[in-house]
Amino acid sequence: MSRANRQIRILDIISKHDIDTQEELVTYLKAEGFNVTQATVSRDIKEMNIIKTLAGDGKHYKYVARETKETSTSDKFLNIFKSTVLSIRAAENLVVLRTEAGSAGPASELIDRLKYEEVLGVIAGDNTIFVAVDTLEHTQLVKQRLEDLLDTTRLR
Repeated sequence: MSRANRQIRILDIISKHDIDTQEELVTYLKAEGFNVTQATVSRDIKEMNIIKTLAGDGKHYKYVARETKETSTSDKFLNIFKSTVLSIRAAENLVVLRTEAGSAGPASELIDRLKYEEVLGVIAGDNTIFVAVDTLEHTQLVKQRLEDLLDTTRLR
């Protein structure tokens, strides 16, 4: 799974659970199918500007994402994506997304920002997005990643 997907899951996990250590985070990620080490998680935490803060009980600490202008902009694109995508289908080396009228452009911006290495390019019309995938073998992978975004609560 890609770094972008892993980082999305990290943000989702820390928003739902009081994670105190990197090892705890590794455990959660491994349970979700990510093959990660503590060193990888450490790099992600630093890159994503995640900090530790006092948990609600006042005795323990937990990881939280520090809000930045870039984060809130990305969150806006994720919210647009989640609220406007109606369907995702795959055909050969294309993934085709249908959106609400006039929403394909903003929804496709999220796909561009994720920089999936398997995606050759994205074309958006009014209510349709075409995602060109590098190989037939990667088409289902990209489709699944895009479907997974519909269940994500935060993005960086």
